[in-house]
Amino acid sequence: MKIIVCVKQVPAKDAPLAIAGNWIKESDIGFEMNEPDSYALEEALRLKEKHGGEVIALSMGPERVKQTIKEALAKGADRGIHILDDNFAQLDPLGSAKCLAAAIQKEKADLVLTGLQSDDHGFGQTGVLLAALLDLPNATIIMAIEVADGKMKLKRELEAGWFQHLECPLPAVLSIQSGINKVRYATLKGIMAAKKKEIAAATRESLGVSVEATQKIEKIYVPTKTKKTEFLTGTPKEVATKLVEKLKFEARVI
Repeated sequence: MKIIVCVKQVPAKDAPLAIAGNWIKESDIGFEMNEPDSYALEEALRLKEKHGGEVIALSMGPERVKQTIKEALAKGADRGIHILDDNFAQLDPLGSAKCLAAAIQKEKADLVLTGLQSDDHGFGQTGVLLAALLDLPNATIIMAIEVADGKMKLKRELEAGWFQHLECPLPAVLSIQSGINKVRYATLKGIMAAKKKEIAAATRESLGVSVEATQKIEKIYVPTKTKKTEFLTGTPKEVATKLVEKLKFEARVI
């Protein structure tokens, strides 16, 4: 199987974020692999170990993104593809998906995996948009994958503790749910081996993709924290009823 995993580089969880225009100031913070994508990468590596084949780590962004691709290679991916784009953070989900789809089409992969969503923007649209652009079957929130006879048996997580079991043909695009597996660490042997693995570079222009924004972020701001005290009056029964209503419909904690 040839499996392509889309991995995104995002600001580190403990990075001190400062707002700059309609995005954050990136010059003084660290970056890391998007956590949901690390589960997709692990699932791809497990499928390769079971069925053989090749795992390709695909990412897009400025030069620093190579570090995230190298991390994927150190964990066991066979090669990487880097779409160079210094303005990647300004692309909307459709624009990003068009660039990724152009690179994927050249590879003719059997399976494309993405994380469920990114830790920065959190749109959760890349997987479904890729499937539409590539004209491939798609399933999301995947909790288990079994491959046999050119098709897959999938387990999807639904709401309220329910699951859905379905069959899906190959090739396909799947969005992996976080927690599907236990993510491995890169070993010293893997880190050394990654230095010899190929990372092919391409630009958006070389892929023949022109992007016009279909949506844009107008403003990013830090929410204002306020305190408000409200006294509930009435009989104990009336006060209890009002409190339950506020906890349910305003605070949404029950």
